[in-house]
Amino acid sequence: MASKRIRKSTADGEPEEHQNPNLRFPDEVLERVLVFADSHKDRSSVSLVCKDWYTAERWSRTRVFIGNCYSVSPEIVVRRFPNIRSVTLKGKPRFSDFDLVPPNWGADISPWLVAFASAYPFLEELRLKRMAVTDESLDFLARSFTGFRALSLLSCDGFSTNGLASVASHCRNLTELDIQENRIEDNGGSWLSCFPESFTSLEALNFANLRNEVNFDSLERLVSRCKSLKVLKVNKSVTLEQLQRLLVKAPQLMELGIGSFSQDLTDHQYADLNSAFNNCKNLRILSGLWEVASIYLPTLYPACENLIFLNLSYAVLQSFELAKLLSHCPLLRQLWVQDTVGDKGLEAVGKSCPLLEELRVFPAYPFDQDGGVTESGFVAVSRGCPRLRYTLYFCRQMTNAAVAEVVRNCPGFTHFRLCIMNPCQPDYLTDEPMDEAFGAVVKTCPNLRRLSISGLLTDRTFEFIGAHAKNLETLSVAFAGRSDQGMQYVLHGCPKLRKLEIRDSPFGNAALLSGLERYESMRSLWMSACNVTMNGCRLLAREMPRLNVEVIREDGDDTHAEKVYVYRSVAGPRRDAPPFVLTL
Repeated sequence: MASKRIRKSTADGEPEEHQNPNLRFPDEVLERVLVFADSHKDRSSVSLVCKDWYTAERWSRTRVFIGNCYSVSPEIVVRRFPNIRSVTLKGKPRFSDFDLVPPNWGADISPWLVAFASAYPFLEELRLKRMAVTDESLDFLARSFTGFRALSLLSCDGFSTNGLASVASHCRNLTELDIQENRIEDNGGSWLSCFPESFTSLEALNFANLRNEVNFDSLERLVSRCKSLKVLKVNKSVTLEQLQRLLVKAPQLMELGIGSFSQDLTDHQYADLNSAFNNCKNLRILSGLWEVASIYLPTLYPACENLIFLNLSYAVLQSFELAKLLSHCPLLRQLWVQDTVGDKGLEAVGKSCPLLEELRVFPAYPFDQDGGVTESGFVAVSRGCPRLRYTLYFCRQMTNAAVAEVVRNCPGFTHFRLCIMNPCQPDYLTDEPMDEAFGAVVKTCPNLRRLSISGLLTDRTFEFIGAHAKNLETLSVAFAGRSDQGMQYVLHGCPKLRKLEIRDSPFGNAALLSGLERYESMRSLWMSACNVTMNGCRLLAREMPRLNVEVIREDGDDTHAEKVYVYRSVAGPRRDAPPFVLTL
């Protein structure tokens, strides 16, 4: 390699050392090397080699990923990278999904758009997650970037379908509009009529989570015009009869999100729907199926032969319905279901899906103490699906032995997220803590990158994690631990840890301050309902001035730090903090 790796960089990320001039790569060779550096991590590593590589990477980069919108300012980004075409930007902490972050916390997209409009008039793609987005921001975006092509909004809030109307009206080259899991004011489906009649470029359209009826005539005309449409995910206002008409217009679809699946059909309509699905030879991903009527599920069977991802997270299916459906899905790699399928349904997964790599089981009725899935369903899947790499499994009971068997059967787990919904629930057969279960996970799965733990857990679980989870990047903790030592095990033992999320656990100031040497290499730390005090947070801020230490205060308590958010930033304290956010 041309020079030794740079260990320090400036606030903008520029290396402080120079490359040995005798070992300098010609520019044309360097450009060819950078073509093969696709991932954000690789690009960042390249930029730290030397100033020549930093400069080349700076000018050649066209995509940027920002995992925390407050870790850097828009001004720093546009100064560092002059040729960005695509931006992915994340805002609020993940626990905002559970209403732990108050409204109006921040993460406003507006200052970013203003900076991008000046520096990147050629911007083509914007992907936002947990950002605050207004109709005015969407209108500004639509009018500022003439070549804009792709907009994805995931778990954002603050806007309405009026903003979508602006995007439809002004983004004449749009290929993707993805609106998923947002808190959006739905003013009706007339926004679809704002796409010009000459508009034909759309390749992906997702409005599955909008509540109100859409203008179906406008939707049908749009689908008919856009011959390159590959992804279509409609909301539950779209009936089976209307779905059939859309499929006739777009048999080339590779991903389909179905609306309502419970309309009364005549024999002729049933036959037409079955024929339409039979003509969808390219379908690889299927989702939706709101309000499923079992009688119509067989119409899907012809389209299941090549499915690799089946998302039934909104479909209330019983075990026999899932079993019949899966028998037609021999190539399935990803499966999301609700726990209404029960253990019998998961047994069908183990029998029918030998190629499965990802399983997510969501609770249909999270506050209902009856029903759902148990450890036996989890074990059944692991026995039949040895390639399983990712699981998110909500259940009401679990055992140490079951988890140990699951990871023995599937040692390649990279993401293991077990959510026992009753807090502090022990192994229900032995009444022992669940320490050995998660000990088995980290000992057996050397490639583990993400872990969510639950149940009755002592500090021994964290000791196991610190000793064995050397590739762990994200750890989520709830209602777990006995003392500060637990958190200390993790901070001292997991060298690749980037995100640590903790709620309702007994960790205090000693635990918080044990990470002084780690926090600058991490993306963020979240602690809520723990035993941290304001003095502990002040000491952390004083010792680590390059960290932003924020305390969310909602109850007026001047001593206890109810919610603490710590993250590294090259931009300093944020300028838009609301009154209830105290930056130390």
